[in-house]
Amino acid sequence: MPERGAVKGRFGGGGKRLLAISAAFRYLLRHESPSITTMNATSSLARLSRREFLQRSALAGAGLAVSVPLVPPAEAAPAPDGPLPTRILGRTKARVTILGLGTAPIGEAQIDRQEAEKIFGEVMDRGVNYIDTARIYGHAEEVLGNLVPSRRDKLFLVTKCWVETAAAAEKSLTESLQRLKVDHVDLVHIHHVGGKDLDKVLAKDGILEYLVKQRQAGKLRFIGMSGHARPARFLRMLETKQIDVMMAVMNYADRNIYGFEEKVLPECRKQNVGVVAMKVYAGIKGGFPNHRKAWVGCNTPPEMLPKAMAYALDLEGVSSAIVGPFTLEQALRNIEIAKQYQPLTPAEREQLLAYGKNLAEKLGPRYGPVA
Repeated sequence: MPERGAVKGRFGGGGKRLLAISAAFRYLLRHESPSITTMNATSSLARLSRREFLQRSALAGAGLAVSVPLVPPAEAAPAPDGPLPTRILGRTKARVTILGLGTAPIGEAQIDRQEAEKIFGEVMDRGVNYIDTARIYGHAEEVLGNLVPSRRDKLFLVTKCWVETAAAAEKSLTESLQRLKVDHVDLVHIHHVGGKDLDKVLAKDGILEYLVKQRQAGKLRFIGMSGHARPARFLRMLETKQIDVMMAVMNYADRNIYGFEEKVLPECRKQNVGVVAMKVYAGIKGGFPNHRKAWVGCNTPPEMLPKAMAYALDLEGVSSAIVGPFTLEQALRNIEIAKQYQPLTPAEREQLLAYGKNLAEKLGPRYGPVA
């Protein structure tokens, strides 16, 4: 048992420790799903072990001194064979799994459709409900079209439009709905915001105005934006107050390059915009040129993948981490990592960020300009 002086030195006195724990308890209750009553939230906390609760309390009360973010609460950690944890996706109030299925690697590599269907189907049937795709992802939407209709009510379905005008957006969305074999999607991202002419995007005949009308018409429930570069353009989009969800590059290395965590995430939290992290494993080796060569692997060593995912899920406001598998083995490993997720300890975070800073110097701004 630690000496009284050691405890006092760590928490600044017994009274402050109790205040920190009390504040953490109030934080966890306050950030539970709006659909959950206080009684249910309390029951959820009751399932935590004393050690887990004290660890979370310490992070909330004392960890701020070492820049450890408060973690958006997931449901109580399940058994390895249990369901994936879920979180509320900001103001959408949709409950999504902390792991999302990215379909770009398989779709863009145009792997055998039967194998692609097997992988996507297995991921869905194992409980992943956030499904991310796009018209530009090769045959991904067509493959999903054979899987989604029979599972539609269990999924949060997302597609993207890589365009600027209403006319181009109408063509893209119409094709996506046809290929997915659905009459609506849950979310449509204006994709690659960092590379867009925002004057065109925000014009009366621009994509944003078109998506607002389609949201009213019921073809989509929410409007999002996604991308990799120029964080300042994301802030301009947030000024419209029409964005419900943001998906951006956020990982332990690119925080030193693009810095969405510090530049954009705070405003998303302020507006209660749902946030999804992508490229959580620091992206594919070689960047965009290799996006049709998923077999080359990602920039994170295999043994560090759990900590890389934990970094993204530890960010306050992040609800899900999107990972695109290339093989069934990778897909199942991602699910295993998500089920075993635990917030990083201060020591683990410090070590990971040091590694990420060195990696960032080697990677550079491979997804486009920072400003």
